[in-house]
Amino acid sequence: RAGFSRQMVEILNKHSIAFSSFDIFSDEEVRQGLKTFSNWPTYPQLYVAGELIGGLDIVKELEASGELDTMCPKAQKLEDRLKSLINKAPVMLFMKGNKQMAKCGFSKQIIEIMNNTGVDYETFDILEDEEVRQGLKSFSNWPTYPQLYVNGELVGGLDIVKEMKESGELLPVLKGEN
Repeated sequence: RAGFSRQMVEILNKHSIAFSSFDIFSDEEVRQGLKTFSNWPTYPQLYVAGELIGGLDIVKELEASGELDTMCPKAQKLEDRLKSLINKAPVMLFMKGNKQMAKCGFSKQIIEIMNNTGVDYETFDILEDEEVRQGLKSFSNWPTYPQLYVNGELVGGLDIVKEMKESGELLPVLKGEN
């Protein structure tokens, strides 16, 4: 809300630094207590790994010297995050909902097919993360969900999985036998 806080957030974002924030206006006890705890009378206050780094003036100095980039954790780039999610398990299904509760008809159908294979798989609910939901469409060049990946490679969506099931190709692919 305040100009100094806005400047701090802009600097952290500009450097792709992973951070979360706490609105000190939401809790007066925390607002006053943190000043005493940190022995720092003003806000914003930047902490890294639980240690006070300082306020906006210190952060600006660290930015100018290049030290800010070395001391703060970086936000994971979307492409790296998608690769990590795709490879989270040998068989990974991106869908609306999860294997306990599908949240659309296509996801429900693919879950039934997957459960009948007996192959272990993980799911990711794209409704819980808009960045992944939109990013994976571009990354995989596949516009719809569900999306099934085996060993980090896109197999396809419901239609492809149905065709593979009919032709007998699905189980060997899921087991990584091709």
